Amino acid sequence: QVQLAESGGGLAQPGGSLSLSCTSSGSIFRLVAMGWYRQAPGKERELVAQRTSGHNTNYADSVKGRFTISTISRDNAKNTVYLQMNNLQPEDTAVYYCNVRGYVDVSQWSDYWGQGTQVTVSS
Repeated sequence: QVQLAESGGGLAQPGGSLSLSCTSSGSIFRLVAMGWYRQAPGKERELVAQRTSGHNTNYADSVKGRFTISTISRDNAKNTVYLQMNNLQPEDTAVYYCNVRGYVDVSQWSDYWGQGTQVTVSS
């Protein structure tokens, strides 16, 4: 069973920085992607940043140039994904969720989610 442990987040002033990290435990047959999603009150969960196993990176337009995702993968058994968030704005306020997508066997893939961590940007 894959489990994700998130850390980081908290309160920042506009223009400030925060960082998030997430480490997975449990073996994945084949890693597909790791990333971060967020959900603000009254809104749907949205992709913030994602990095595939082939090192392709995608960012939401709203965070391009401000957020940076990085990953460390060790034998698909322990994977870590980081999100460095700079120049934070009030609209970045949300619960941030770590996501790992991977194959559990040769044909079945699954999404795994962290418990979520609050990021609040306010003066």
